[in-house]
Amino acid sequence: MIKRIFLGVLALIAIAVIVIIAAFLRFDIPREELVAKYGNDASQFIELRSGAVAHVRDEGNRDGDVLVLVHGSNASLHTWEPWVAALGDTYRVVTLDMPAHGLTGATPEADYSPAGMAAFTHEVVRKLGIEKFTLGGNSMGGSVALNYAVAYPDDLEGLILVCSSGIAREETEASEGDAARSFSLVNMPVVSQALRWLTPRFIFEDGLRGVFVDQSIVTDAMVDRYIELNVMEGTRDATRIRFGIQRTPVPDDVVRALEVPTLVMWGDKDPLIPVSVGRRFDALLPNSTLVIYENVGHIPMEEVAEVSASDVRAFMEATKVASAPAAPVMPAYEATVTLEDDGSLTVEATEDGAAEGLIEEMAEDVAE
Repeated sequence: MIKRIFLGVLALIAIAVIVIIAAFLRFDIPREELVAKYGNDASQFIELRSGAVAHVRDEGNRDGDVLVLVHGSNASLHTWEPWVAALGDTYRVVTLDMPAHGLTGATPEADYSPAGMAAFTHEVVRKLGIEKFTLGGNSMGGSVALNYAVAYPDDLEGLILVCSSGIAREETEASEGDAARSFSLVNMPVVSQALRWLTPRFIFEDGLRGVFVDQSIVTDAMVDRYIELNVMEGTRDATRIRFGIQRTPVPDDVVRALEVPTLVMWGDKDPLIPVSVGRRFDALLPNSTLVIYENVGHIPMEEVAEVSASDVRAFMEATKVASAPAAPVMPAYEATVTLEDDGSLTVEATEDGAAEGLIEEMAEDVAE
């Protein structure tokens, strides 16, 4: 009798396990299938020296100043679509999927560090013929942008850090909430192995809901996109490698040495990277402006798209004015000009001898 009960319990457990596995099991999705679904007419696929194929969108005003945008962890270039729509009338806006993300996916060299992604971004913009631009990044993408500014400072006209990682945090600045718990699950060794095949929807849905104050932004279509792009063939293995990389913050003294004009943007309700980190970024950077959005989470470019895009526009306009070459200044002088009987001009400088030659040249032009 006891044996039968025991076997019955085992059978129920086995059935439950099978049901759970069936519910959470997700096979890899071929890249071609996802390109057809999530690519668009603006999508380009650029092959790099390593053999990696970068998914890039180069949109907006082709004659405008260039804005390059880098997304956060487990996200894709789609997160920047509100800014592309709001800023594309004036600016050339380039968005790209980082290695191990979006339609770029796994790369042959498997360098998924922020420095490696900065080098990846550098090669992409050069392939597009871009040499000077403003670079923006959200979360992990902010760390990529910060590393880019350190490695290639001469490329940048401006830097935009949106709820950015990249510097060391204080003990009181730990991530919290549903989004933090989702990332913690992915980081657990046993769970990360299981997630190679089991990808529960709740991990993505809870994670997304955790980074927005306005819950209406999180739609079924958004959750589907995050899940499907993260189970593209090769991406789950790449993600496991990426999460295993030791994150090395950029030292404070290196950040202090960055002279590029910087816009620091933060949601005051960011649960992943507290707003105090944004204030420290602003204190460290010698040429920065801090904007804090009330009642906003980790992704301001989606949650308060119009307001944040307007702030970017103002920043880029101010940066352009500040970097414009100053108009030449004529030297101060006093002079006496005499018209001679033969029609020539005689110039006598009374203050600045250095100006005399300039005035004589002007006089010769007038005589001619």
